Parts: sequence; structure tokens; C-alpha cells
Amino acid sequence: MNLDPDLDLVLKRVVNAPRSLLFQCWTREEHLPHFFVPRPHRVTQCRLDPRVGGVFETTFDVDGSEMQNNGVYLEVIENEKLVFTDAYTEGWKPAPDPFMTAIVLFEEAADGRTNYTAIARHRSAEAAEQHKAMGFYDGWGTVVTQLEDYARGLMR
Repeated sequence: MNLDPDLDLVLKRVVNAPRSLLFQCWTREEHLPHFFVPRPHRVTQCRLDPRVGGVFETTFDVDGSEMQNNGVYLEVIENEKLVFTDAYTEGWKPAPDPFMTAIVLFEEAADGRTNYTAIARHRSAEAAEQHKAMGFYDGWGTVVTQLEDYARGLMR
């Protein structure tokens, strides 16, 4: 994958859980709300249809304000890769103000762990800088920590 340092923000981490479980957490409605936004913010609704063209919709409560994020999956490779974007909504309708495309990669690592990579791809350097200033690294880092904790709880 060709990454553009001006447009793409990348977070890599080794997660202490198997990639199949992490993939399930990312693609099932009963799991996503448990980790997808940094606490104390929370996901209040989600609708996931993990197939090309299927919806990836979430609603967040951020400090009492409701935020909607509606998009679609562009690529789904079980236990390996998820690509979703807010550039389109259900039915391939173009979104009025798209922000990014997310790519989440799950690669096997030693001892049942996963090499986890999250990429936020933006259409302009300004949008990437805006996302970085909003706290991409801290926010997405917190999300992967919450994902790891949640997945490990499912393993018990």
C-alpha cells in the first residue's frame, strides 16, 4: 500500500488478542459500541453491514452533543482488512462533506497477537492536519487500547 505522508495518518500497534476476534469486534453491532470512541464519549447507535457497499453508521454522544458518522464499506477481507469511508452513504450516494477513508489492517503476530494498523486517509493535506490537530493519535490510540481490553475480556 502506498502511503502519502501528507494525506495519511497511520497508527500501528501490537494487540494482545487474535485477529479473528478483533475483526469480529469491528464488524458486529453488539461489539463496536464497547470500544469505538474514547471514553467517556460513547456510541449510542450503530448499524453495520460488513460487505462492499454495506453501511457503516455510528452515532456518538460527545460531551452531550450527538454526532453522526454515516458511511459505507469499500473493502472487507475477513480477518485481514476493513476499508470504510464517509465519502458515500447507503446506496452509494455521495456525501456532501466527506472527511476520510479508514483502513484497518489485522495481521497475525506471534503468540496469538495481532499487528494492528489503522490508517486515516484524507483528500487534502489540510484535512489530514485538521484530523491530527483533533487528536487522531491519542484518540485512535485510546480506541485500540479499549479494543484490546474489550477483546481480552471476551477471551475469558
